[in-house]
Amino acid sequence: MKNPLRRQCNERRSVPADKRAKIAAMELMQSKEGALEVLRLPAPSGAPARAPLVFLHEGLGSVALWGAGRGGSWPEQVCAALGRAGLVYSRRGYGQSEAIVDVRGGGRHPADYMHRHAWETLPDLLAQCGLSRPVLVGHSDGGSIALLHAARFPTTACVVMAPHVMVEPISLEAIEAARAAYLQGDLRARLARFHADVDSAFWQWNDVWLSPAFASFDIRAHCQSIGVPVLAIQGEEDPYGTMAQIDDITPAGPIERLKLAHCGHSPQRDQPEAVLSALAAFLERHGC
Repeated sequence: MKNPLRRQCNERRSVPADKRAKIAAMELMQSKEGALEVLRLPAPSGAPARAPLVFLHEGLGSVALWGAGRGGSWPEQVCAALGRAGLVYSRRGYGQSEAIVDVRGGGRHPADYMHRHAWETLPDLLAQCGLSRPVLVGHSDGGSIALLHAARFPTTACVVMAPHVMVEPISLEAIEAARAAYLQGDLRARLARFHADVDSAFWQWNDVWLSPAFASFDIRAHCQSIGVPVLAIQGEEDPYGTMAQIDDITPAGPIERLKLAHCGHSPQRDQPEAVLSALAAFLERHGC
């Protein structure tokens, strides 16, 4: 199997000067997990008051790994296009956030690590930032965290891209391939450009996903408690999950599903125009 992470990391071989400046300007905020890097994006001047967007990154992601283009990072582009404020942050062990000590031993993630982040760390972080009822925009593991948070806490809407609602064989195959690429290929060197402690970033994700305890991970029942509108996006060529990952999301409130051709695990990179258009139309339709 080709390493599904290769292209996304190759697209970010160096951090542009403007991106380096933003990283330097980021703040570290104490949370229940430890010190997290946070980037606050103000709403465009004159924009009406709307629910802010909170971006939740993938299992190997960070603030920097959302990527950069002529209009800034993807979260910056979305906030500018939709006229909304935003919050982007790196979970512990990722990006410039505090590393996890003994990540493969005593610091190893428990199987419910996404539940804990969604129900303990994220509410605390949002309160510290003065944000209430946000629109959550989550990718991969971040999508799972967004769904779990929306199931218990007030939100305006929940947008998830390539979320994981249960474990599939295809998911484990891709994660095993990532482990081989990290140990035997150049994945570690490429990820190291975006994480202060690359081993903390990689092993916290890889070890728990391949652990026997994680095989029973299943949040479909929790999703049934979500009352706000949900937009679920999945690529037809995603090596980490099938369409069941969004078909099996059955919230109490309305849900829209977008299935994208010629799209892998990162819809915001593979089909950015389609994702932004769908997101804008979704929020407009539901008065969010």
